[in-house]
Amino acid sequence: MQVGYRALAGILREAIKRGEHQPGETLPKQEDLADTYGVNIKTVRRAVGLLEAEGLVTPVRRRGTVVRPRPPMKRLGIERYAKSKWKTGLVAFAADREASGRDWRFEDQTNTVRKVPAEQEVADALALPMNTLVYERSRLVSEAGAPTHILTSYYRAEDVEGTPLVDASADHGGGFAVLTLQGLEPHTITETFSTRMPTPAEAEWLQLPAGEPVMLLQRVTTTDGGRVVEFARGLHAGSRFSWSYSFAIPD
Repeated sequence: MQVGYRALAGILREAIKRGEHQPGETLPKQEDLADTYGVNIKTVRRAVGLLEAEGLVTPVRRRGTVVRPRPPMKRLGIERYAKSKWKTGLVAFAADREASGRDWRFEDQTNTVRKVPAEQEVADALALPMNTLVYERSRLVSEAGAPTHILTSYYRAEDVEGTPLVDASADHGGGFAVLTLQGLEPHTITETFSTRMPTPAEAEWLQLPAGEPVMLLQRVTTTDGGRVVEFARGLHAGSRFSWSYSFAIPD
């Protein structure tokens, strides 16, 4: 009985999981796979296309179909925001790197700041009229030269005006540290996650291969008194992180 493309994809998938094809290695040529499993090239192409859509392999020019490295970084949950970290200048992405046993440099994070009119979602989060000018701080974070995620935060102008937070070149130890110095110490964080396929622009920003989804993050940070001091949106490469949360179970 001839092997169908789904069955062939299953065979190759299991071989990858068993380590027969290591990350960074090239799968056998499609002609060789067709001969090995007694199928035509079209079946092989459909099987490989399925693995591409799952994010297991990616086509590389002049090399063939390469098994993708999948070194997920542990993205901490509540622990990444511990005050003991950011009050000593350890920003959240660096806390994730340390928890994953990976090196980090401040240069791994770019920093772009500008004043923009608040769109509806931002205005609602910060309890401002739409088009009120707010500060937008965008960070592109990379590891070994490969982008991992983009995080964009929004602040009321009166909360951060004249602080190092609005100076893209300043070394200020992170937004939470600056807010604390302003008397706006973060106390409660609400994070909301969803996932989807990236837009073409997002795939280009994060250098994503075909088939890789993105994880979307929305973060609302408030003071002990309930004042929202930051609204943030994150865009994460799906294969670069595992998401880890530890917490006491509520009564």
